Amino acid sequence: MKQIMAVNTTDFNYLRQLVYHHSAVVLHSDKTYLAELHLQPIAESAGFASISEMIAYLKTQPFDGLHIQTVEALVTNETSFFRDIYPFEALKQFVLPELSKKRAVERSLNIWCAACSHGQEPYSIAMIIREHFPMLASWSVRLIASDFSSKVLARARKGRYNQLEIKRGLPKTLRDKYFQKLENEWQIHEHIRQMVEFHQINIVQSWSSLPKIDIVFLRNILIYFDMETKKALLKKVKQQLRPDGYLFLGSGETTINLDNSFERIQFDKSICYRLHDNS
Repeated sequence: MKQIMAVNTTDFNYLRQLVYHHSAVVLHSDKTYLAELHLQPIAESAGFASISEMIAYLKTQPFDGLHIQTVEALVTNETSFFRDIYPFEALKQFVLPELSKKRAVERSLNIWCAACSHGQEPYSIAMIIREHFPMLASWSVRLIASDFSSKVLARARKGRYNQLEIKRGLPKTLRDKYFQKLENEWQIHEHIRQMVEFHQINIVQSWSSLPKIDIVFLRNILIYFDMETKKALLKKVKQQLRPDGYLFLGSGETTINLDNSFERIQFDKSICYRLHDNS
């Protein structure tokens, strides 16, 4: 059995600072095992005898590809199709029907999935649109998906998933309708992939490439940031969101005590947010 390379406290503190500086993600002190698990293959591939040796090298070099690999390896990319199903039900039953009526004249809609990871969230939304809102096919609908990691975006663009990923949250009817079996993987059909545009965006940096957004999915992201970063992100959402648009957060996240510009809206079992003083 291969021996796991250990990471000492000094090296892990350097990694925590590196990750925070370049992604604003707070890596907690009890996550040393993540570094040992995810950095060992990177260190070996780069020809280092240990993770500590690689970190010593990183400390002496300007920020480059190896630093990026290190940061990306330590930032969580957990996701699944139709994760926590209720937000997708709210989107299908309430939010998209309402905004479709409000946008009937301009016939355009912009949806943004921030931190999209391997693409399951935007593809879930694309399938909802294709299944339940065929009239939007003639609209200008931009389904924008972003992540700061070029590695996960490359996977997302391919739209290929293993058996475990396919089983997590994806109904068999949608699998059979929108995916093709390729050996041990499943690939989402080209016409669904083409509905999603993927962009590399670090959400703690500039959003200048984004249009005004009608629906923002910023789910299960705030939990990784400190209070100051959470407030800064919600301020940016407020500026990017159209006045009658909707913000979806993760089930354990809220705008309460962070930004009082948002009001909490409940659709059946799902919670979302919109800016105050809009009917």
